[in-house]
Amino acid sequence: MSFELPALPYAKDALAPHISAETLEYHYGKHHQTYVNNLNNLVKGSPFEGKSLEEIVQESDGGIFNNAAQVWNHTFYWHCLAPNAGGEPGGEVLAAINNAFGSVEAFKKQFTEAAIKNFGSGWTWLVKNSDGSLAIVSTSNAETPLTTGAKPLLTVDVWEHAYYIDYRNARPVYLDHFWALVNWNFVAQNLAG
Repeated sequence: MSFELPALPYAKDALAPHISAETLEYHYGKHHQTYVNNLNNLVKGSPFEGKSLEEIVQESDGGIFNNAAQVWNHTFYWHCLAPNAGGEPGGEVLAAINNAFGSVEAFKKQFTEAAIKNFGSGWTWLVKNSDGSLAIVSTSNAETPLTTGAKPLLTVDVWEHAYYIDYRNARPVYLDHFWALVNWNFVAQNLAG
């Protein structure tokens, strides 16, 4: 069984003007596809052949881990975004964020600061810990909460390829635009699941 590039949940131009079709063409069509291709080549004939993506992420290391985790992280990230989204969360997500951070505004500020300070390439996550509490976690490179027992609820990709075409080296500007695309319905599904 080989892995395939999952379909985007929207058209490549659907996130404009916040994330351009050109960025998605490269980020999704080239970077994400390369991780899928590399993973398929690396697992062929290995003990990981035939395992699920999540099993590979949790059990592997080195190049297999890096490519498997990047496939999983990117697929999750695409679902964290949606056209005509953003705004404020409601229901259980709102209650959980208010409980953990005091307000949605305070959460967004802390999450944005963590993503700006995430040195180099990586990801910043909102996770639900095993005790049910929410936390903001930054990971480097391909690292993912899947390996720590925390449940990912939301992520932002802070590798430069996620924003360089649209925002050059202005990560804070990219993050301002990220909030206009957050798919709170997906966050709610993750929190409930």
